[in-house]
Amino acid sequence: QVQLAESGGGLVQPGGSLRLSCAASGSNFVIFAMGWYRQAPGKQRELVATAPNGGNTRYADSVKGRFTISRDNANYTVYLQMHKVKPEDTAVYYCYAPGRHNGRLTEFWGQGTQVTVSS
Repeated sequence: QVQLAESGGGLVQPGGSLRLSCAASGSNFVIFAMGWYRQAPGKQRELVATAPNGGNTRYADSVKGRFTISRDNANYTVYLQMHKVKPEDTAVYYCYAPGRHNGRLTEFWGQGTQVTVSS
């Protein structure tokens, strides 16, 4: 079994900063990329940022210049540094990692962490 464990969510004021973390653990798995999605109430889940193995990072237009994704490959960990947050960033943030488990292609997902931007 492979698990993605997120941490770092919470309440933050507009204009503030927050850092999310996600660590993968388990056995017999390979990860091709790690990233973050988010889902706000009543809206579809959307890509926030992704960091492929050895590839270029990619961001949603709505977070470019404010959020930064980074990885610690040795520890199968991905971070999302959020700056200048806005109320519209309020959502449940999910860690995501496409890869292989026991040789089969699959997608790993975290349980989600709530981020609320409010004064």
